[in-house]
Amino acid sequence: MSTIHMKKSMTVTPEQFIASLTDFGPGRSELFANSADDHLKVYDKSPGHADVLEGNDSSWERLEYDWTDPRHVTMKTVDSNLWGGKSGHTYTLTPMPDGTTELDAVVVRDGKNFKGKFFAILFKAVGHKILGGAFEKTVAAIEARTEKQSA
Repeated sequence: MSTIHMKKSMTVTPEQFIASLTDFGPGRSELFANSADDHLKVYDKSPGHADVLEGNDSSWERLEYDWTDPRHVTMKTVDSNLWGGKSGHTYTLTPMPDGTTELDAVVVRDGKNFKGKFFAILFKAVGHKILGGAFEKTVAAIEARTEKQSA
């Protein structure tokens, strides 16, 4: 099992970040490169919750989203071709006095088969570099989309 911890200061509010994170419509892949639009399936969505399958040809996971706490989002992996156990994502959002938001992200990868265990070990060694780049691109894309929508 590997745990990757990332932090980032963003120009969007927690509400704007959550709105983008929980937008399961077309164009999701523009924000989340590893989430291909043709692999996206929303099983259920209600206020503060969603049950979503997302990923791509090489890896996918079904996640239970919970954003009932506007400063803390959890995405628990309930099924995947690679991940099991305690896998998932947690986002903690802290509004700052200058109008920015501090984003604290934790990704847990608990391999459920040989390929998943291999990638979990790989993530222990270079996960921050691999996931960190995608994390940075996602934050930049959310900021750009939010700015465009505000214009």
